[in-house]
Amino acid sequence: MEESRKRFVGFYNPSVILTYLGVLCAFISIYLGGVPDFKWSIFFLMLAGVCDMFDGTVARMVKRSEPAKKFGIQLDSICDICCFGITPALLGINLSLETVTDGPWLSFIAGFCLTLCGIIRLAYFNVMEEERQSQTNARRSSYQGLPITSSAIMAPVAYLIGSLFVPNNRGLVYCAFEFLVAFLFIFNLPWPKPHGKQFIIMIIVGLALFTGVFLV
Repeated sequence: MEESRKRFVGFYNPSVILTYLGVLCAFISIYLGGVPDFKWSIFFLMLAGVCDMFDGTVARMVKRSEPAKKFGIQLDSICDICCFGITPALLGINLSLETVTDGPWLSFIAGFCLTLCGIIRLAYFNVMEEERQSQTNARRSSYQGLPITSSAIMAPVAYLIGSLFVPNNRGLVYCAFEFLVAFLFIFNLPWPKPHGKQFIIMIIVGLALFTGVFLV
């Protein structure tokens, strides 16, 4: 009855602020990739990754009802597809349009594989995580399949390597990385879940990568 009296559907509380900011960063990244301004597009994609790193921490600090928690889980997955599936895929297509003859076809396939495998990985994770939480309250120590957020690291690495070694074909390098990351999304290999100081290390690595992107 309480839900039927709400003026707007959904749950609105501070726990979702970083998630929404991440989506905003993704939209800015898509726009800049189409201009094109690849360096700043990569920056906002990485910034979306930073938002995703800490949105769970913020969510745990907010008192929420059980439906609000479930809403947050679904919202996070949907936003992850937008930020780290569709956004890097469109960035790859725009990059190939500039640097590769007939490249858009390959980049289209690579981007589709990246997005599709990301969707499969997230859907599988949600199902298995719900089952795991029904059996234990222990915090997860590892992930099965590469987390989709890794696209925020893949993009600057691919751009940097391509720009340094094959600047006229960096779109092809980006496509190769997309195929690799797409495969790792669904390959059943455990990946350790970062905690504490590891977040700081990841941010430092990200800043180093972004600095490299701007210097090439």
